[in-house]
Amino acid sequence: MTARWATLTWLLAVGAGVAESVVGAVHAVGDGISLPALAAQLAVRALVYGGLFVVIDRYFRQGVPWSRCLLAGILGTVGLASLVHQPISWLAGNDLSALPWSLTFALTAILRTIHLSALLAALFLTFHPATTRWFHR
Repeated sequence: MTARWATLTWLLAVGAGVAESVVGAVHAVGDGISLPALAAQLAVRALVYGGLFVVIDRYFRQGVPWSRCLLAGILGTVGLASLVHQPISWLAGNDLSALPWSLTFALTAILRTIHLSALLAALFLTFHPATTRWFHR
């Protein structure tokens, strides 16, 4: 059962990342970003998120041992760093009174919180003893 929860939390993390990308793309269009640049960025994200979904659904969910190391290695390091880098960098140069309150900011903050929470939960559940036993069955 723990492995099922780990799978669901990985999927939630990827889904929150997709939703964050959509909110960011809508905001970028409103800011006048060039459409070719936006399309290139979205294409890369689509490949990454699609690949992660395949790994989670096809390999992790089936208990293929390398998949949990891949997910933890990629999402647990690069993914985690990318989620916290921007907010920490912003806080280093600003204080909380300078928060840019808007609908986009609120949506991004909510999605980032869900994304980060799901990622941390997935990492914990991925290496839970019950999940480890399931992978070694």
